[in-house]
Amino acid sequence: MKILFIGDVVGRPGRRAVRQIVPILRQQHGLDAVVANGENSAGGSGITPETARELFEAGVDVLTTGDHVWDQKEVMDLLPKEPRVVRPLNYPAGVAGQGSFVLERAGLPALGVLNVQGRTFMPAIENPFTLAQAEVQRLRERAKIILVDIHAEATSEKIAMARMLDGQVSAVIGTHTHVQTADEQVFPGGTAFLCDAGFTGPHESILGREIEPVIRRFLTNLPQRFEIASKRVLLQGAIVTVDDATGRATAIQRVSEAMLGTE
Repeated sequence: MKILFIGDVVGRPGRRAVRQIVPILRQQHGLDAVVANGENSAGGSGITPETARELFEAGVDVLTTGDHVWDQKEVMDLLPKEPRVVRPLNYPAGVAGQGSFVLERAGLPALGVLNVQGRTFMPAIENPFTLAQAEVQRLRERAKIILVDIHAEATSEKIAMARMLDGQVSAVIGTHTHVQTADEQVFPGGTAFLCDAGFTGPHESILGREIEPVIRRFLTNLPQRFEIASKRVLLQGAIVTVDDATGRATAIQRVSEAMLGTE
C-alpha cells in the first residue's frame, strides 16, 4: 500500500493545492490512500463541514486535526456525523468526535488512522503515550496498516512516540509546526517516521500568514490581524510505502510540490 500524508492544509490556498495536486500524485505514485491534516483548512484556523467536504471531494480519504480543531463552532456538527474526520484521541472522555478511524475499501487492506496531540508547550490534556498504546492494540484487531498523526510542538515528543510505537504501527508523522523536517526514515521495527510533514498552503508567508502583520506583532507586541497569504503555494507531506502482508513500512519519501497557476 502507498499512502500520501498531507501536512496541515491552510485555508483556501491549501485546499486549492490539494484539489490540483492530489490527482497528479495519485497517478504518478499509484497511491492507494490519502490522509491529510485539516485543522487549519477553514480560514487558516479550524475545520468546518464545508471545508472537510471540499477536501474529501478533492481526493482525501481521512482527515486528522489538532489543537485548532475547535476554532470553528461548526465542528460540533461535523465530528459526530463524519467519522472520517478524527480529532486527537487524548481529549477527555465525553468530548465530541473520535480519535481514530479504520478506512476499509474493497480490494485494499484496511488502514487505521490514529490522531494524538502532544503536551509539551501545548494544552495540558490526557497523556498521549498511554492512550496511544491501548488504541493501537485495538486498531490492530482490524488493520495491520496503521498511520499515526502526532500533532505536537516538541520534536523530542514526536520522536519518542514513534520510537515507542516502532514495530506496532506503519508510520508516525508529525504535524503542527508547519515546517517540514528532513529526518524521514524507517525505524528497525518497520515504522516510517517524519518529525513534521510541513504545511500545504502559501509559503511566501510566515507559516501561511501574511508577513508584515506577523513582523509588526513581534516589533510592537500589539494585536494584529493575521490574514492568509497567497503566493508560492505548496503541497507538503510524505508518501509511505507499506508491505500489505506485514504492515511494515519499506520506504518514506518527503513531498513538496508547487501548485501551478491559480484556480
